Amino acid sequence: MIRNYRTTVLAAAFSLGLAACGRGADGAGASNPEAVPETDRYGGTAVVSIHTDPRSLNTLATSDLEAAELQNSLLSLPLVRYNAQLEAVPLLAERWDTVRVAPDTLELTFHLRRDVKWHDGVPTTAEDVRFTYHRMRDSRVAFGRKGFLALWSPEVEVVDSFTIRFRLRPHTEFLDFWTFDVILPAHILSNVPPEQLRNHPFGTRPIGNGPFRFVRYIPHQEWVFEANPDFPKALGGRPYLDRLVVRVLPDENTRFIELMQGSLDLGGIRPPQADEVRAAGGLRLTTHKPTTYGFVVWNTRLPMFNDARVRRALGMAIDREGIVQGLLGGFGEVGRFTATPRHWQYDSSDQETLLPFNLEAAGLLLDEAGWRFRDADGVRKNEQGRPLRFTLKAPHAVQTYTDILPAVQAQLRRVGADVQAQFVELNTMWGQVEGRIGADGERQRDFEAMLFQWSEYIRLDNTYILHSRSRNEAFASASYANPRADGFMDTLAVTLDREAARPLWREYQRFMVQESPFTVLFYPYNILAVRSRIQGVEFDAGGGVLASARRWWIVPGARGRR
Repeated sequence: MIRNYRTTVLAAAFSLGLAACGRGADGAGASNPEAVPETDRYGGTAVVSIHTDPRSLNTLATSDLEAAELQNSLLSLPLVRYNAQLEAVPLLAERWDTVRVAPDTLELTFHLRRDVKWHDGVPTTAEDVRFTYHRMRDSRVAFGRKGFLALWSPEVEVVDSFTIRFRLRPHTEFLDFWTFDVILPAHILSNVPPEQLRNHPFGTRPIGNGPFRFVRYIPHQEWVFEANPDFPKALGGRPYLDRLVVRVLPDENTRFIELMQGSLDLGGIRPPQADEVRAAGGLRLTTHKPTTYGFVVWNTRLPMFNDARVRRALGMAIDREGIVQGLLGGFGEVGRFTATPRHWQYDSSDQETLLPFNLEAAGLLLDEAGWRFRDADGVRKNEQGRPLRFTLKAPHAVQTYTDILPAVQAQLRRVGADVQAQFVELNTMWGQVEGRIGADGERQRDFEAMLFQWSEYIRLDNTYILHSRSRNEAFASASYANPRADGFMDTLAVTLDREAARPLWREYQRFMVQESPFTVLFYPYNILAVRSRIQGVEFDAGGGVLASARRWWIVPGARGRR
């Protein structure tokens, strides 16, 4: 969200680029790429730039989308993946079968490929899957997406070296989890104490089983990967590229300058930059609707935000349409709740899932909640004289947030909220969101309100971020708990028929808009600029492009080397 899970800064901040020798000609083959024989497509180095240095490429520790894409698209293989039609298709698992062994129990058997090896030459087996699954469920590991496994039995059966069997309660899109998180090598990590796994050196010196192998990591500068010559031919074989370099470029303006100068040939851009890119020539633009939303999360453990009327009122005071049109340049849609336009549960015609922009109604709600204008300073106060004052944090060095945060600050001031704006480095911000478990067993998070972005799984399931049983999990940023919301989520998870589920989803979303643990501001579009010299770039189901990196190729004569 990580895609989920998916967390991320704006997708436009994930800029990718080809290392090139200046802005010269695109090279032979750029005008007619289909005419280039496959044997001539091999070679060259591509450079990918990301906003923040991943803390780890260990799937048990990952909390941002950029790191997750490096894991499940380059370094390692998930069991299955979505195709363009959002159908689960084989990857590490060459097939699977299901048997209903009881009215409320499904038996799921994965049959693994026998030709996938870890990059140290050891075969990938069912024991690796078992080990990874057990560590994901182990509370000592503090795996952020553990909530997705609530309907899965803790027991798993290794049938043979390449066959593994799970039991689970039947629920919607149950394969979705395995399209995102990758398998870890048991022969390397099984002897590591669970509480040490998140910080183990494996995270910065990883061994995977995917199309690219880890080469080196220079903190705060770059991650480097090279083509895996032993990647199975049945999965596409060796990538065309020789090498893929991931540069850490925190400053958005720097990334755009390098794109325009030709040192980066493929990059995510912001809406105001589209005209400049078009005018530059030699670039093509494409957009995609990801399963992503930009939102404000309210820390409901705090007395100020434990009242749904306050949360809803503050959301009603934000001009979301103005943000989409004025600050996103129309490259997005007004937010409702966690169902995005890419999800079948989304209904653009339902006015009750659309929180209105209404300053008068927002003021009346705040009055009702006891936050009133009690003197002439323009800031509301409760009966004890405490001002409606809080800090709203956002990731630094991302221009979209640089624009949105002061706009939200000014809009909330109009209803009597004194908002202090603060920009925070992304890894620091995630540390504040995740917080720490106190002596009482409750997770305390170090923020009042936070503006950032989340990328959902294709299977929409809010239990891991909003269910009361997940309240103390790392990703449950709002620390929200409500019995009625729990009931909705529990029922929706096991309602397999979409037509039966649709009215339930509608009722749930209407309820959650009234509750507003999140105020969803917008659904952004991904905007990608690609130079004609690089071919094979495609968006995946969730809006990323790295899944296609194994098929990227650079036209002959335009292969900058590193």
